Amino acid sequence: MKAITSIQSSDLEFDNGTFDSAAFTAQTLANWQSLASVIDHTLLKPEATRTQVENLCDEAIRYRFACAMVNPVWAATAVHLLSGTGVPVGVVIGFPFGATLVSTLRQEAAALTRLGAKELDMVIPIGLLKSGNHHAVQHTIHAAAGVAHHHGVLLKVILETSLLTMEEKLRASEIAIQAGANFIKTSTGFSSGGATATDVALMRGVAGGRCGVKASGGIRTLADVRAMLEAGANRIGASASVAIVRELGAE
Repeated sequence: MKAITSIQSSDLEFDNGTFDSAAFTAQTLANWQSLASVIDHTLLKPEATRTQVENLCDEAIRYRFACAMVNPVWAATAVHLLSGTGVPVGVVIGFPFGATLVSTLRQEAAALTRLGAKELDMVIPIGLLKSGNHHAVQHTIHAAAGVAHHHGVLLKVILETSLLTMEEKLRASEIAIQAGANFIKTSTGFSSGGATATDVALMRGVAGGRCGVKASGGIRTLADVRAMLEAGANRIGASASVAIVRELGAE
């Protein structure tokens, strides 16, 4: 399955299968608006309330973040709040363990696209990958990608890099790309570690210009973002999004 190639207006610098990290970093950090356009404004805490989701959406509108990223239970609420604003809703699936049945994952993806989600972030079946069952990993991602792409929705595939060996990171990146991922992503933010520039660079090395790379987990400052962009990320997931863009001049 081919991944959607027109990822987003902010996700530029792809050319003939390559990605120019330096050019993308310079473009993204030119002003806070460009920076905001590559940040997924995220609220995935299990104890998140409706009031917090409403605030997340208000901030996503104000700063024009790439999307507002929520748990499935808040998808309909976020879609309603962001309707007509041009800010898409992103929702996690198979989250945070990557231990969901393929049939359940497919149903979850279908239900969320029907509700209006425009981006889905799924966790790979980590245990299957570490067991060497690469066919099952690819089948799982392909199943979710099939649903997402049928509805014109982006699929980001979370590797949970802190749990993987170097070889597993490389293999998982390639499997996800082959299975139809629009982005490969570092972390859920709920495991033993988050994004590192080393892992982002490794993932970009595999991806080249074939898909996006999203860095997430523990990204709290503009310096953190710069490091991830320079390593090859072209999307950032963060809950500290407002503080980050304010470092670059947003009010």
